[in-house]
Parts: sequence; structure tokens; C-alpha cells
Amino acid sequence: MPQIVDSDDTTPLLRDDASSNDSQDEDYKSRWRSIRVMYFTMFLSSVGFTIVITSLWPYLQKIDDSANASFLGWVVAAYSLGQMVASPIFGLWSNHRPRREPLVCSIFINLSANIYYAYAYLPRTNNKFHMLMSRACVGFGAGNVAVVRSYVAGATSLKERTNAMANMSACQALGFILGPALQACLSFVGEHGFTVKIIDLQLNMYTAPALLATVFGLINILLVLLVLKEHRVDDHGRHIQAINYTSEDRVDINEETEETIDQVAVLTSNVLFFVIMFIFAVFETIATPLSMDMFAWTRKDAVLYNGIIICCIGFESILVFLVVKVASQRVGDRPVLLVGLAIIFCGFFILLPWGNHYPKIQWADLKNNSLVSEMSKAVIVSNSSSDPTGCPFEQTWCQYTPAIHLAQYITSDILIGVGYPACNVMSYTLYSKILGPKPQGVYMGWLTASGSGARTLGPVFVSQVYTLLGPRWAFSLICGMVVGAIILLSAVYHKLIAFSVRHGRTVE
Repeated sequence: MPQIVDSDDTTPLLRDDASSNDSQDEDYKSRWRSIRVMYFTMFLSSVGFTIVITSLWPYLQKIDDSANASFLGWVVAAYSLGQMVASPIFGLWSNHRPRREPLVCSIFINLSANIYYAYAYLPRTNNKFHMLMSRACVGFGAGNVAVVRSYVAGATSLKERTNAMANMSACQALGFILGPALQACLSFVGEHGFTVKIIDLQLNMYTAPALLATVFGLINILLVLLVLKEHRVDDHGRHIQAINYTSEDRVDINEETEETIDQVAVLTSNVLFFVIMFIFAVFETIATPLSMDMFAWTRKDAVLYNGIIICCIGFESILVFLVVKVASQRVGDRPVLLVGLAIIFCGFFILLPWGNHYPKIQWADLKNNSLVSEMSKAVIVSNSSSDPTGCPFEQTWCQYTPAIHLAQYITSDILIGVGYPACNVMSYTLYSKILGPKPQGVYMGWLTASGSGARTLGPVFVSQVYTLLGPRWAFSLICGMVVGAIILLSAVYHKLIAFSVRHGRTVE
């Protein structure tokens, strides 16, 4: 009979208290060391993505003049498309083999792709497609998120689960903070930087972050190889044989696993996660172009200021995770998810344009109340500045859509910074509880693929709608989507319960 290891109800951020007896137990210590490696892997995955996100648009413009805002949507989406393809593959792999294998493979792909990204300027033609491919490969490597989540879900008891998931989300948020912060620091290298001739590398504010992400990837591989061990516990914290630990010593995990999973709850969780990630993908994609259009920021200003804003949102997210851990214990996971969606709705509703102030147009001689159709091209003279600012002349909605005020933008950032992390951690915490004690690699792979699909479609959707119709249409449609998610959650509220609660073994 396996020895029962009691779990602690209050797992603090990045530090997990245990009784004095548990602290002497080597399995317990090894389990939490391995979980912390997963925290760190999630942290580095987040850094690897966000460290280039604010500079993606100006870098794309710099290396390929033919790239436009619509193509930016495809570049951002390429990351998520790669992750969507890879997540079920790595999830299935992790169900049958030691998780060290898919983790090392995926991280190596990720760091190789970051090197490719840093050299995207080098080819003489089609540079934008090289950037597209590099981001798709970075995303493919990021498919290991499914492995990370399934490991943490399988290595924690039901009581530990919400705390562990919140800790993992906090690490993700720390990466979310440090990525843009590091990019903002590296922006002082400048657009031109300097050239390392021996390897034909231009080291500047666009390539340096990708190379730094490569170094982080090497550190991550070492930690996975040297520290990570296989551990699995059931919903009550009892150690059980990890099915993917060895091929010859597999045992039946538990007769509990023969009981069915509520597929309606699984499908609903995937749909809600899709909506949450779609919304955030829209937010992170549109931030730089929107701020450049509405506030007439230069490319360098947009990278710096949005980096600072996203950094602040990341700090805010950590506070939210601390509150969520307490709130979910008091009122449950589902109410927290519902409140988070309502806050996100408020964030996008506030972002709708209003008033009589219109954005500055990129051309000096074009007035806000002019009609493009009645103007001769000879009248339109470019700014003397080498980096024109304002809303592009080609986006005709700039002439009749009111500008979004900076106060609106910052208020929206604050609200989304509260709602998104709460929804994110609650959605996959609920999902892991719904799945129960079965190996969750494939299911977590589908959840990650669902989120990646959202991050693929979100940037394409917003770049097309925003470019053609403007922010009023783009954000109105997002508000409608959030309302739909709230209605869906309310309709299936009673089904989103833990596996052991559904089968009567645990009282909610």
C-alpha cells in the first residue's frame, strides 16, 4: 500500500510548506523540486515569447518594407499555430515516455528558432517570410506547455492543485513581466547597434532579445536533465506509479480511472479557454499598432512604452494570482472565473472610441476633417521625419473614428490585467480537476491546442478587422464574444466540478 503524503492547503507563491515529517521525506522533496523546475520552464517559455512581442512590428517593418499590419497578424499567429500543432504531439509523447524527452526536444527547437529569428534580416529577399517561419518554429517548441501542465496536475493532490496552478501562472506572469522589461532595457542598444563580423550578426534592439531567450533555453535544458524526476499522486496525495516512468514496470494506476470523464465539461472548458486566449491574443497583438496610430508614438517609443505597460500588467497579475488563491478557497473556482470574464468585458468596453477628437494622420498636410476621395495625391506630402507617426493614410477609418484617449488605454490595460490572469488560472485549474487521476498529457495537449488556435486566429482577426474597419468594430466584436462566454459558463455551471466530486468521493 503506498504511503500517503499529506498535502498542505496553503501553498505560498514559489514556496510550499509541509509538516516537519513531510520535509524529511525524500519523495516529497524530490516531487516539489521537480514541480519547481516546471514552474521555471513555464517562466522561461513566457519570457521567450514576450521578450520580442513589443518589438515584433518595428523589426518586421525594418527588415521588409512590404510588410503591413495584416501580415503582422500572421507573424504573431504563426507562434500559436506552431504551438497548436505541437501540443497534442508532445502531450501524447509525455503520456508514454519520460517527460524529460519531449521537454528537452521542445526547448532545443525553441532556442534554435530564436537564433533563426535573430538572423531573419540576413536573406536578401522575402525577409518577412523568414520571420514568419522562425516564429512558427518558436511556437512549435512552446508546445511543451502541455507537458508542463500535465506534470503539475499529475504531481499534486486535489487540495494542492489550485495553489500549484496559481504558482505556475505567477511564474508565467513573472516571465510576462521580465520579457517586455528586458526588451525595454535592450531598446537602448538602438536600432542599428553593432555588428559581430565573425558570425555576421547584427546585434541591436531587435535581435538581442531573441539571443537572450536562447541563453535561457540552454539553462532550462540543464535543469530538466539534472533535476526533473517523474512523480504522480492521486487526488488525495498518495504516491502512485507514474505510467510513463519505465516501460517494464507499468502498473494499473487505480480502478478510479475506469470511471468516465464528463465530456461536456471537457468541451466547455476548451471553448472557454479558447475565448480567454483569443481575447488576450487580440490585446497583445493590437497594443503596439494601436498606440502608434492613436498616440503618434514612434516605433522606438511604442516598444519602450508598451514594454513598461506590459511589465506593470505583469506585476498586477502576480497580485491577482495571490488574491485568486485565497478567493478560490473561499468561494470556489467557478465564481472567480465568472467575475474574471465580467472584468475583461469592462476592459474592452472602455476601449471603445468616443468623443470628437480624431487621431493624427501620418501626412502633415492631411487634416482630420478632409475627405480622401476629394484630394489629389499631389497635395499629400510626407512628413520630413524619417519615421512618420500617427494613423496611416491608407486606413480610411482614421478620418471618421474618434481617437482612443491614453486614459482609456491605460484603464483598459489595468482591467484586462485583472481579468485575464484570473480567468487563465481558473480555466485550466478547473480543467485538471475535471479530468481526475488519469494521465492528462493528451487532454492538456488539446487544451493547449485550443488556446494556441485562439492565439492563431486572434491576431489574424484583429489585424484584418482593425486595418479595414478600425477599433470600434474590433472591440465591439470582442465584447460580444465575452458576453457569449459568460452565457455559456452560466449554462453549464453545474457541470464544471472536480472528477472526485462528481463521483461522490470528495465533498466540494
